[in-house]
Amino acid sequence: MLQNQYSPTGFRLLPPVVKNLLIINGLFYLATISFNTAFGIDLANILGLHYFQSDLFRPYQFVSYMFLHANFWHVFWNMFALWMFGYLLENVWGPKRFLIYYMVTGIGAAFIQSFVNWLDISSIQNAATAYSMNPSLDGFVTFVRHYYPQYYEAEGTVRTFIQEWSRAKNAPGFTAQSIEYTDQLIRLHMDIPTIGASGAVYGILLAFGMMFPNMLVYIYFLFPIKAKWIVILYGAIELISGISNNPSDNVAHFAHLGGMVFGFFLILYWKKKSSYN
Repeated sequence: MLQNQYSPTGFRLLPPVVKNLLIINGLFYLATISFNTAFGIDLANILGLHYFQSDLFRPYQFVSYMFLHANFWHVFWNMFALWMFGYLLENVWGPKRFLIYYMVTGIGAAFIQSFVNWLDISSIQNAATAYSMNPSLDGFVTFVRHYYPQYYEAEGTVRTFIQEWSRAKNAPGFTAQSIEYTDQLIRLHMDIPTIGASGAVYGILLAFGMMFPNMLVYIYFLFPIKAKWIVILYGAIELISGISNNPSDNVAHFAHLGGMVFGFFLILYWKKKSSYN
């Protein structure tokens, strides 16, 4: 039955790496709440992955980011997926190989996300430089609406500034201040951290689909679907969502894809290496 169907029924099979990852992620989540409540310290600013030009960036964040989560459901679903797809992989691969795979896909996801952020922020920086050469109210509105629609649409400092400039178009000081705002918006963008184990979890999903492509997984414990189709479906969703680049969804879609990409090539490397042994 195990060769054709996979329908987890409880937390009974907990190999050591999966078990310890569940515990560590749970402890980090509790620490995030405790530090914020007791000391007003946001661990995401310290351990979350920041853009390399941000003042908050540290190299260790390429590892530490995957042990932080935004809320209970974020950590719950990531850990549920880690167990659901991970315990069978660890039983097949062994703890050492599974841990290597988990870390490689998680760190690889961070590099892919950083690269995509570099492409995104570099284009915005170029647009901001072009705007600074010829600042105007219309140009500033266009810049904000295109790159930071969440600030244009919501009530706040930027929207208030635009309204004040509209009422006094010839007043001095607005153009210089608008250039400062473009720089501040970019800095805010750089300081947004990426957190979560999703990149590594998507890597595990990819591995499960490659190793057990025809196993049936029960979606919501009701709808059976083969593992290979789940991988394709989730990969397509993340690609489409990443390309659409909706800033309001607050999800690192390319990190998810990065975990799958690094996992794919690592599995190919292992297969090629084993064929020569």
